[in-house]
Amino acid sequence: MTHTPEAIDLLIESRWIAPVDPDCVLENHALAVRDGRIVALLPAAEARDRYQPGQRVALDRHILIPGLINLHTHAAMSLMRGLADDLPLMDWLQKHIWPAEAAHLSAQFVLDGSRLACAEMLRGGITCFNDMYFFPEATATAASEFGMRAALGLIALEFPTPWASDADDYLDKGLAVRERWRDRPLTSFCLAPHAPYTVSDASFERILILSEQLGLPVHCHIHETRQEVDEARQRDGSTPLARLHRLGLLGPGFIGVHGVHLDDEEIDLLAATGSHIAHCPASNMKLASGFAPAAKMLARGVNVGLGTDGAASNNRLDLFGEMRLAALLAKGVSGDAAVLPARQALRMATLNGAAALGLGREIGSLTPGKAADLCAVDLGGLENRPCFDPLSHLVHVAGRESVSHVWVAGKCCVDDKKLFESAENHLESTIALWQNNLEVRRNT
Repeated sequence: MTHTPEAIDLLIESRWIAPVDPDCVLENHALAVRDGRIVALLPAAEARDRYQPGQRVALDRHILIPGLINLHTHAAMSLMRGLADDLPLMDWLQKHIWPAEAAHLSAQFVLDGSRLACAEMLRGGITCFNDMYFFPEATATAASEFGMRAALGLIALEFPTPWASDADDYLDKGLAVRERWRDRPLTSFCLAPHAPYTVSDASFERILILSEQLGLPVHCHIHETRQEVDEARQRDGSTPLARLHRLGLLGPGFIGVHGVHLDDEEIDLLAATGSHIAHCPASNMKLASGFAPAAKMLARGVNVGLGTDGAASNNRLDLFGEMRLAALLAKGVSGDAAVLPARQALRMATLNGAAALGLGREIGSLTPGKAADLCAVDLGGLENRPCFDPLSHLVHVAGRESVSHVWVAGKCCVDDKKLFESAENHLESTIALWQNNLEVRRNT
């Protein structure tokens, strides 16, 4: 009986495929995609016989991985990249960043800054980002233009900005944005109280109620600096994490950002409550915040994903850099070269981030039935050879410049390092205008 090949939209044949779950590397395999979802992973020869693809992509020197997930960023702050470097966090915020935002923050600023961020992230293999910033609808628009997946933070804090006047106003406006965008398949939402030092108990209590009613994660900076923890102890008689626990915020829906200054009891509390941490090693180092105990958190069962933070404090939206730095720091801080191996760093940048966002059933691994969010990394260049272990190369040798192709929900967004259907051509003049405006203000 003649076999009739099954029609699919896309077949990608790759030298290596790292599904992440299961934790293995498949050689000379293929990934089949139909209607934006992964149909199968199977040997390439078998795939050619089984499927009739609308498009076939041969990647004979690449590793195919899940699209990277940036678990914490402020996308629009790309327009402030390098604006105020080499300063401690509170000086950086209070004397430079917040004044710049007060002068320039608008929906257009956020739209243009987010467009710049989306272009940078997509070209670096990031298919999904968890954002925390003002005017979230502008960020949603930028992500939609570039075909990216975005978890939009409904930010809240107590002081006014051009976006809103107080915490209730921030939340009300954010919820209205969610209502308008909630049916978009690539868009999800988080409640995003900025930090315990900028949000009151009353606001946290409302955020908890909304989180439970709407099923939204809570995304919040926590224990970023020693100063933050010490001042909270003096003011409240407890640490910020203890305060959030008392208020009921910790749990499987809580994403704590940074978590640099955590003792053993606090790490155990995060594990016991099922809370998540967004580890941002480059930003932590650049702002001299310290070294987060990432390896210890992972060993004790805390789900730890990776974030870049904003480009104003990193200054790159580069998850390849974060994977490598996280692995190296964990080894250096622990004194154990075996901790945080490359495969765990990749999991942090993919499936761990998806789990934190409540999207673990949709993205984060190359599993049949999940969305086809994919990243192809070329390991064939001289700078990547010889290659004895492709996962080790992925983290410790390759960089975002090695990313050749990116797909989001089966749609090609980067093809041979070129962005598809984007506003990239208009970005250069727009960025130049914003740079001029920001420089004029800084010099006055």
